[in-house]
Amino acid sequence: MQQYIDAIRGYSAKNYGKMVREPKGYLKYPFIVPGSESYGHCLWDWDSWLTDIAVRQIMLDNGVEDEYFTRSEKGCVLNFLELMEEDGRTMIVALPDRVELFDEGGNIHKPCLVQHAAFITQVHGEDAQWLRPYIEKFDRFLGYYMQHCRHEATGLYFWLNDTAIGVDNDPCTFYRPFGSSASIYLNCLMYKELLAMVYLCNLLHLPAAKYQGEADALKKAIQTHLWDERDGFYYSADLNLLPVDPDQILHSGAPRHWHCLIQRIDVWSGFMAMWAGIATKEQAARMVARMEDPNTFRSSYGIRSLSKMEAMYNPIKSGNPSCWLGPIWGIGNWMCFVGLLNYGYEAEAKKLCEDTIGLFGRDILACGEMHEYYHPDTGEGQNNQGFQSWNFLVNNMIAWYEGKNFVQGF
Repeated sequence: MQQYIDAIRGYSAKNYGKMVREPKGYLKYPFIVPGSESYGHCLWDWDSWLTDIAVRQIMLDNGVEDEYFTRSEKGCVLNFLELMEEDGRTMIVALPDRVELFDEGGNIHKPCLVQHAAFITQVHGEDAQWLRPYIEKFDRFLGYYMQHCRHEATGLYFWLNDTAIGVDNDPCTFYRPFGSSASIYLNCLMYKELLAMVYLCNLLHLPAAKYQGEADALKKAIQTHLWDERDGFYYSADLNLLPVDPDQILHSGAPRHWHCLIQRIDVWSGFMAMWAGIATKEQAARMVARMEDPNTFRSSYGIRSLSKMEAMYNPIKSGNPSCWLGPIWGIGNWMCFVGLLNYGYEAEAKKLCEDTIGLFGRDILACGEMHEYYHPDTGEGQNNQGFQSWNFLVNNMIAWYEGKNFVQGF
């Protein structure tokens, strides 16, 4: 284990400083990219947020405070805010020579923009003044989701389409009708995003009750519509139901009283309800039992992105979409780890740490790099050698494993 830890820390210290880029073109501020060598000048939404949390740990471990990195982490947020459209629509990825929104009318920046700003603010002594000129833009960003991506009958948020959702081919969204997927992944992100807005408003002595109310309502909606008492798990939901037609005689005696149908598909993101603090203590106990089951999610290398009992399980190498049909992803292991700690499951968290450290440590020792994701049965790196991004969060897990201060994120 120590050999793996040393390999990970050495590789991380060597590479983290190469993950920042100078301002150029559309990007007026320095920013963070997902990899030191393999990602050129791409500013991605959730990669920059999670990479920032990881690099903060690497700097803490090495006893350094890189002022240029500080400007770059803030620059990630500021670049997206500067490029935001009037209605709050914000791109998923931006490059110096172009900004990408993908499909017109499609998905926007994942709800982690406010969380990223809140994390940076926490790290820097809770001084939120750098964000005061942008609070209205954060409100517009959240407002876009509320106006265009919220299901009125359930209060849940949905993806507009299946493009660039982060968990590329999650069967709950992939090839599904537009606007039909109330993803547990999306709703957990949005819940934390609203709490981040409450945090920033409180620091700036601005009204926060609206956002707290929205967060409370969303938590209730998730617990009501996405928790499955039969299976003891949080699932996504299908919103693709025909409207009730009062003129349909053969339906009129007992029209439907439900507003969504739960999708009983075992996807790792159900565990994000523990990461976000949405699950009750009793629910978490049942979820941990599912997490630890080797017949479904648990592998010797971490948490499968899709249960191996699902018909769609297919842990192959692919790009566009990257494969989330069973491979082990660093971000899945990290969020499950944080969820376990949130509910006091330290023994399980320790074992997940050891498996994740071994996974990345062996990869670095074997080929000098990390991969984007890994085969759940062999631990073999499957795609995109040189990928770093949230894989560097293994450093945060190591710090906790060794009983040191560890950076957890907002």
